[in-house]
Amino acid sequence: MSPVMIIVALIVAFLIVMAVFLYAGPGRDRGRMGLKRRFGPEYDRVAARHDGDIKAAERELAERVQRHGDLRPQRLSAEQRELYVAHWAGLQERFVDSPREAIAEAEQLLARLAEECGYPAGARYEDQLDALSVHHAHQVDGFRRVHHAASGDSGGTDTEELRRALVGARELFEQLVLGHPEKSGRSRPRGGRRSAGRNGTLSLRPKGTGV
Repeated sequence: MSPVMIIVALIVAFLIVMAVFLYAGPGRDRGRMGLKRRFGPEYDRVAARHDGDIKAAERELAERVQRHGDLRPQRLSAEQRELYVAHWAGLQERFVDSPREAIAEAEQLLARLAEECGYPAGARYEDQLDALSVHHAHQVDGFRRVHHAASGDSGGTDTEELRRALVGARELFEQLVLGHPEKSGRSRPRGGRRSAGRNGTLSLRPKGTGV
């Protein structure tokens, strides 16, 4: 073999080794960190559901991004926002006397709102949930909890548990109504008032409800 061919062979071998290193080492770590940043608590939840199998969890999350990452949520008009805010405030008031009915109404309202914002239809719950997790990873578990509470899958009948489910769902509701998808998997700060509608205020906590 000529010296030139030997040098070419060494270069090719070096490139192959580097490619394997980048895939299995730092390159893979960067991909993992990207998924962790994007999905936050959803990353840990999926990993736990796969019994700690990180590879399986990351495959599932990567597939979600591939299916729904290019989705561009639609913003609601001012009139639509006002209607949804009024509806949500009303169901929170009804929660005091009829918590289960209010939870079922909240689950239906969120599914309809997400669909109106451009997410998959509410009839395809799992697909809608996956799409929401890509764009609202820090709030999507609220929707999951209110869905399970409404369907009776949570196994709990405690009113406080239902109240926590409704409070968690409200965080996703606010994000969808305001048209603010998360950026880089970071949640919006808690607390304070959100602005929306003509009067510049989104108030979702009726006085005296404790919800």
